[in-house]
Amino acid sequence: MPISLSVPRRLLALAAVAAGLAVVPAASAQAAVIATGACDSSALTTPFAAWGDRSVYKLVPGGDFEGDLSGWSLSAGARRVAGSEPYSATGRLGSSSLYLAAGATAQSPYTCVNAAYPTLRLFGRNAGLLSNVLVSVVYRNLLGGTLAIPVGTVSLSGSWQPTLPMATASAVAGALNGGTAQVALRFTAIGGASQIDDVFIDPRCM
Repeated sequence: MPISLSVPRRLLALAAVAAGLAVVPAASAQAAVIATGACDSSALTTPFAAWGDRSVYKLVPGGDFEGDLSGWSLSAGARRVAGSEPYSATGRLGSSSLYLAAGATAQSPYTCVNAAYPTLRLFGRNAGLLSNVLVSVVYRNLLGGTLAIPVGTVSLSGSWQPTLPMATASAVAGALNGGTAQVALRFTAIGGASQIDDVFIDPRCM
């Protein structure tokens, strides 16, 4: 069973705006307000098909925690450890995951998103009874600043499980930045330690 997820009401409002933008007829404007195609050449797979999710996803850079973690920012006890989710979601069984001590934060490298990248999913498990992971999407704007938007708090179980899809609000950011945006994913352990693995973004609005 997927892990439970609470989503802030403000994000639901953003998602509604995004949905409204996405259905603007092309004929009503000289050019599309937002881009809906893939914005890079990353490989696309269906890693959550076993849980009824046939959407295609791309792996966040370094999101399997098996190789080079350059571009990831780890603090307050976040580190790679032995042990991986057992479902081979990337196509092969891994040997590593990311450990988040209580209060630790990990931020992924920036990656391209647009209106076609509406959700993200990952695998996780807790290392304590009260462990949770706050997930935020960090947007880079045209002026060089950043904006972190919380998209949910994942309540993890003691065994590896996939999260439910979490909205990235990429359509809104894409509309404000010429159709595409650069985003990073930030994970913060609260209430106890946790592990995460195989972080994906969905590049198709199904």
